[in-house]
Amino acid sequence: MMTVVDLRGGRPFDAARFRVPAATAGTVRATVRDILGAVRHEGDAAVRRYTAELDGYDGELREVDAAEVKAAVDGLEPGLRGALEQAVDQVRWFHERARPPDWSDRRDGAVMGVRHAPLRRVGVYVPGGLAPLVSTAVMTIVPARVAGVDEVVLASPPDAGGRIAPSILGAADIAGGADRIFAIGGAQAVAAMAYGTATVPRCDKVIGPGNAYVAEAKLQVAAEGVCAIDLLAGTTEVAIIADATANPRHVAADLVAQAEHDPAAVAILITFDPDLVGRVVEALEAEVAATRHAERIRTALSGQGAAILVDDLEQAVAVADGFAAEHLEVQTVDARSVAEQVRAAGAIFVGGHTPVSLGDYAAGPNHTLPTGGTARFTGGLRTDDFLLPINWVEYDAETLAAFAPVVDALGAAEDLPAHARAVGIRLEGP
Repeated sequence: MMTVVDLRGGRPFDAARFRVPAATAGTVRATVRDILGAVRHEGDAAVRRYTAELDGYDGELREVDAAEVKAAVDGLEPGLRGALEQAVDQVRWFHERARPPDWSDRRDGAVMGVRHAPLRRVGVYVPGGLAPLVSTAVMTIVPARVAGVDEVVLASPPDAGGRIAPSILGAADIAGGADRIFAIGGAQAVAAMAYGTATVPRCDKVIGPGNAYVAEAKLQVAAEGVCAIDLLAGTTEVAIIADATANPRHVAADLVAQAEHDPAAVAILITFDPDLVGRVVEALEAEVAATRHAERIRTALSGQGAAILVDDLEQAVAVADGFAAEHLEVQTVDARSVAEQVRAAGAIFVGGHTPVSLGDYAAGPNHTLPTGGTARFTGGLRTDDFLLPINWVEYDAETLAAFAPVVDALGAAEDLPAHARAVGIRLEGP
């Protein structure tokens, strides 16, 4: 069910083998380019056409009204509602503390600082294809509200009747509410929020996870400079560094939990204990056989699942850094010390009692995380993703005079004399 990759003896690690094949990626890029172009030029008509073709809803573009949201909230099963309220409380606590502070300071006669202005309008995408991701409504809306965003626009795929899953609507309301909600999915939803249509308002930033088409659509609109995006949050990934102390059933359950998301999910075990591999594979058979989505999971594990054998803990960390997983679990002796050595991961789950599924729902940090190796250079969704940092500076006359020679010299070096003149004219007096 899982490929065994033996890197012992200094063999190099090829992270690319676990990425989307180039041919597939090329097809996704071309398809998304066509969808974006159509929505940019045709607006709502293109959104309706792709919604009918890809989501099976052949009707007018639907905006969810307040009555439908209220009915969804009222219809939540009490256990689910209580779980959502607890998750929102935990996620809000984390993101309030993660909000970057404004600051200012004086140096001689100059005062300078940074203040953070909330974005005016943000589009959040909540997946609803293979599963209605109610947790994503929590993870996107809560930090937006903590940041003070003026308007939150939510898009999520419709069913054949044009309805968004009531659980998503209920979760969105409990998380702080979206100002406008549209039953649109996939790349066409990203396009509508990025470009704006007659119905969907143009957003300053589009955030949230999704499949390969959603992730590619975000990349393309960002490359055009149409709007900002948060990060490349595509098909899920998990890597687990484990040693002989790890419980093989726990490791297997965590691999299965992420493979459950998507047949294209990536799930890898990194260990220097060959015996653990056999025990995990044995446990996997039992876990997969007992789960509801066995076919999807088997596809993911046989296609992108691997047990990577390394020489030692140092190599295990190096492989984890090379892969730069969206989710990285550390199930070893002194797990926190090992986790502190890792330099590339979307989020790290430390110790045997911290499974990724806890982070998916309610741990506190955001579950919208970088995929495809982009955790090498970017982190997960944070409160400051909804804030615009604005630098400001204020000089008095004496301090301006002290810096005049600096401006003179640099302006001359760049052959931009008017720069020096703009300073000098202020020092001439009235």
